Amino acid sequence: MEEPDTLEHTYIIRPNYQHKFKVGVVKECIREVLKEQLGGTSYNPQLISTQCRSVADCIKEKLKDLGFDRYKLVVQVVIGEQRGEGVKMAARCFWDADTDGHAQDMFMNDSLFCVAAAFGCFYY
Repeated sequence: MEEPDTLEHTYIIRPNYQHKFKVGVVKECIREVLKEQLGGTSYNPQLISTQCRSVADCIKEKLKDLGFDRYKLVVQVVIGEQRGEGVKMAARCFWDADTDGHAQDMFMNDSLFCVAAAFGCFYY
């Protein structure tokens, strides 16, 4: 007896345009979360680790709601005390420039600074 072929293989190697990682949309999402979570807060070294984790989780959940299907999302958040000193940050990634992307934004007030970056890597 021959079984019906009900399952089709889907070898998607590029995301559809509407599901592609959109840097502008992601940056705006990060900006909203940073204002919402850090607006009116001051630097407290005892709370920074939980605050970083909370901000990163909130950004990641909002990005999941945007519908980036088949993307692995990585969010990195750094919070430091505002002392008027300069800070340089860098990231190095090995990825497919056609499908993968990243966005970042920054928040500062009199007490602290925060840099958040989101990386989206497409699953082939």
